[in-house]
Amino acid sequence: MADVFDRQTRSRVMATIRGKDTSPELTVRRFLHRRGFRFRIHARNLPGRPDLVLARHRTVIFVNGCFWHQHAECRFAVMPKSNRSFWREKLRSNQIRDRRTAARLRRAGWHVLTIWECEIGQAGLERLYRRVTSLSRHRQ
Repeated sequence: MADVFDRQTRSRVMATIRGKDTSPELTVRRFLHRRGFRFRIHARNLPGRPDLVLARHRTVIFVNGCFWHQHAECRFAVMPKSNRSFWREKLRSNQIRDRRTAARLRRAGWHVLTIWECEIGQAGLERLYRRVTSLSRHRQ
């Protein structure tokens, strides 16, 4: 499918995409906060600046966009048709960075959870809640 925007418009659209405080991230934050979890956001002192840091539970949560982090087998993780070599390299480097960041955090004693953009519905949020509470029970 051809892009519906010309190059300049596409560039402007892509430049407005935020890296933090995204709609999926805000949804996850509200959901966990309503259930009593307290957390820090975008902790600069941790590798990868996790979206949420539940220090009490020694858990970090990344809220990943399916396109930007190339969620495997996801309908939103579509490779752009134009400038393919750039996008292939860009998205592959994002995945490599994500794996390295998670490994560094695990070596430092953190539990690393990822919730994908496509999972942010009630079922996915409930699954995340169960994972976090399960990890917190194991720490006690």
